[in-house]
Amino acid sequence: MRTTSPRRDATRRSAERPDRLAAAAFEVLADRGFDGANLDDIAAAAGVTKGSLYWHYENKLELLLAACRHYYRRWEAGIHAAIAAARTPAERLHRALAFSVASCVADRRNRRFTTGIFMRMQDDAAVRSSWAQFYASVREFYVGLVRAAQTSGELPPQDARRQVDLMLEAMEGLKVRAGFEPAVADAAEQARIVESLYGIFERPSVGRSLR
Repeated sequence: MRTTSPRRDATRRSAERPDRLAAAAFEVLADRGFDGANLDDIAAAAGVTKGSLYWHYENKLELLLAACRHYYRRWEAGIHAAIAAARTPAERLHRALAFSVASCVADRRNRRFTTGIFMRMQDDAAVRSSWAQFYASVREFYVGLVRAAQTSGELPPQDARRQVDLMLEAMEGLKVRAGFEPAVADAAEQARIVESLYGIFERPSVGRSLR
């Protein structure tokens, strides 16, 4: 039976540690908020010493940006998995919307993390740039889905980019509402929200109300 050497095992664990720290940072920040979390908590959640944390990340900002990248990668993997079994472009769009509502609006921990990013990026250019790049990739992803459904004849030909911008803006507003109207996260309400968001792409008037 082939086994790895202790040195190779240690090298592998060291290489994996930054990702583990980033994942731990996301979990702690999502659970406790940006003001309630500290580096000791994150090191403990990752099962490392604070010194080990500083070996990989020089300061809290570097770790925060790593946590952001972890969130982005997880979201992208999740939405691609959600649409993988769809048979038509319209179904892919519908499944993507359902995933986004469940993940970004209804999931309290994800909502708390991204709300923390919004607050932090008002004063931090690095965080603002990180979120802007992610947001741009999400926009292009949805524009691609909408155009595919338009090409297939399942949606009317309209300005896909403008429609996607309105949908994403509505999603951010729903995220805020969910913070003070918990019923927005109920399963039945999620289903209604998905249908309303999908309706943005079905009608000539893209300023349709979401309720």
